[in-house]
Amino acid sequence: MTTHRKILIVAYQGQGHIIPALRFAYRLLKLGVHVTFSTSVSAIRRIDMETTPHGLTFAPFSDGHDDGKQPTTTLQQFLSDISTYGALAVAEIISSAAAGGQPFDHLVYTTTIPWAARVAHAQGIKSTLLWCQSATILDIYYYYVNEHEVLISGIKNNQTSPINLPGLPPLTTADLPSFLTPSCPKEHVFVQQDLKGHIEVLKTAPRILVNTFNKLEVEPIKAIDKLEFLPIGPLIPSEFFYRNSSSSDCFERTEEDYIQWLNTKPKSSVVYVSFGTIAQLSLDQLEEIATGLLESRRPFLWVIRDSEQAGRLSKIEELRKQGMIVGWCSQVVVLSHQAIGCFVMHGGWNSTVETLVAGVPTVVFPQWSDQCTNAKMMEDVWRTGVRVRIREGDGVVEGKEIERCVEMVMEDEGMKKNAEKWRDLAIEALSDGGTSTINLQAFLDHI
Repeated sequence: MTTHRKILIVAYQGQGHIIPALRFAYRLLKLGVHVTFSTSVSAIRRIDMETTPHGLTFAPFSDGHDDGKQPTTTLQQFLSDISTYGALAVAEIISSAAAGGQPFDHLVYTTTIPWAARVAHAQGIKSTLLWCQSATILDIYYYYVNEHEVLISGIKNNQTSPINLPGLPPLTTADLPSFLTPSCPKEHVFVQQDLKGHIEVLKTAPRILVNTFNKLEVEPIKAIDKLEFLPIGPLIPSEFFYRNSSSSDCFERTEEDYIQWLNTKPKSSVVYVSFGTIAQLSLDQLEEIATGLLESRRPFLWVIRDSEQAGRLSKIEELRKQGMIVGWCSQVVVLSHQAIGCFVMHGGWNSTVETLVAGVPTVVFPQWSDQCTNAKMMEDVWRTGVRVRIREGDGVVEGKEIERCVEMVMEDEGMKKNAEKWRDLAIEALSDGGTSTINLQAFLDHI
């Protein structure tokens, strides 16, 4: 079914938000929707325009940090700047479109920027949240903001016994999003207040597009009566549904030697290691990872963004003989390659979704935000991976623990079969007549 609706997508500038938002835009374009994509100038500059969907219009705005450099202000001030500059810019984008006789029918905004919904309301158009994390995470935040007694008590007491919340598996504080835990850094506590802003907006616009699919989170999707979850995921290019395919992703590709290297490796033999775009691991932790990989005696593809840091590894020559270290790679291309046997990852939601679609089991090394919860789901609910154990005191994961987890995942046939099962269910959800396909059309029909 085609449509001539006009939708404005406003995305937070983090790569973990831009990627699913662009993939969502692509889905809309295929259905005949006119889409304008708005995010910060610095984020737009990181996008390879040659690989973006044909027909997509961009409307960048300044956030006061257009050079893309790490801001010297606190995270709280940085997000405040985005809110101030972004709100003015988005209001201008909406009003200019209306003045030109081509008004937007709807605004879709991503996680972290609830101010976009308030701008839409002030401009007289409706909005919908595109939630870039799991339904489980949104449930937890909802319970927290609404002061669910069991959750609040569990956090206060740093509870190690199960915290039982409606629609969710039993959790401990170690499984909760880092922003809610007693160990949350003081400079991140403000996020708790921002979450209240998100939930407040949902009181008047309770329909939420979620990057998940029905069978992955059956109970979390229907846990909260006052919210309507519309699972439209997994938001991933369709060409990566099957192993051995190849294509480009939205962000610029600067290296391709790793694909040629993977082509020389046996099926399911390579350990892929990557910790996303935000996590900064210490040199001590990198040394432990190196030790674990070397002791596994398996070929590996390891992404280390800081080439200087990689060069300081004490066993760099041995590492280069056994595996390959790169500064960047296209993750969906790598995960779809038949040589990959497991993924050592941080547990961010985009990576979680990508590895589920690829049918690749995981070793999960959570750092912050939603990653501990995602690790819990992968290990105990979906049974597609294992979570590393950290060393008491300094929180370092030792090399022998990394080796143990890699061996467990690479040798566990049951885990591999579970990963393949979720891959098949993800493909089913996005097929013609699949639940996510139906939900997306229902969203368009509603607006």
